Amino acid sequence: MKQFIPLEDFWNDVIRKARRGLHLSESELAQRCGLSDSDILSLERGEENLQHLAKVGEVLHLDVGKLLTLARGEYHPGQLELPLGMVQFSTPWEDFEVHSYLLWDPESSVPRPAAAFDTGSDASEMLVFLGENNLRLNQIFLTHGHGDHIFELDRLMEKTCAAAWIGKREEVPGAESFGAGQEFSVGSLRIETRSTWGHSPGGISYVIYGLACPVAIIGDAIFAGSMGGAMPSTSGAGRAGISYEACLTTNRKELLSLPPETILSPGHGPLTTVALEKAHNPFFL
Repeated sequence: MKQFIPLEDFWNDVIRKARRGLHLSESELAQRCGLSDSDILSLERGEENLQHLAKVGEVLHLDVGKLLTLARGEYHPGQLELPLGMVQFSTPWEDFEVHSYLLWDPESSVPRPAAAFDTGSDASEMLVFLGENNLRLNQIFLTHGHGDHIFELDRLMEKTCAAAWIGKREEVPGAESFGAGQEFSVGSLRIETRSTWGHSPGGISYVIYGLACPVAIIGDAIFAGSMGGAMPSTSGAGRAGISYEACLTTNRKELLSLPPETILSPGHGPLTTVALEKAHNPFFL
């Protein structure tokens, strides 16, 4: 039985990311909300006070109703399944898990061409899966350059001779850069690339067409009920090119505009859909 994947972020992670994204200290947020510093610190520790949380959510421009639903534990996207032609791998990284994905065209003749999306912390299971299912890895697509997503790139390239690709605003040794909007293919499947920068300078999401339903590999752009914060890249870009406002804007424009049934496949936490995140994600009003 497949393991139930918990949410990557909880309600207190959401308000912490929003506060930091708006460049507010705990004291500044407290003053704007008419609360004490200790009230804010208690909330960010996960100590629930729905009345205080509603005030904080309003000041942080979050959807208060969705935030309270998250705080009451009433939102989880459920145990969604990827369509035939895709599989997810979860590997440990520090105190959490990171996901990578494998795509192939079920209609192609063997050995079927395949593409990987990110590498996770250990590509062993992916390599075994490729061999057992007579798949030939030709391409590795990176959502961004943070270490948990690219840790096994050298090994995966060495073992498969696959070419690697990353968005042009980031540099990873061995990976060729490209601009968002370029399209790729795996057999008869089409891969559309969209810029979802903000969490990292060159964040790219990959939208796959030709399976039973559209699937978007989104890295840390959106999580179920949350999103990736604006964080420095490990690919040498420092803090240049990261932006909380860009996270919000690119996610709305490039991901939440996709068909509602599109499966969103993040780097952490459970699978979700465009419809579910539009209905339940507090970052998006």
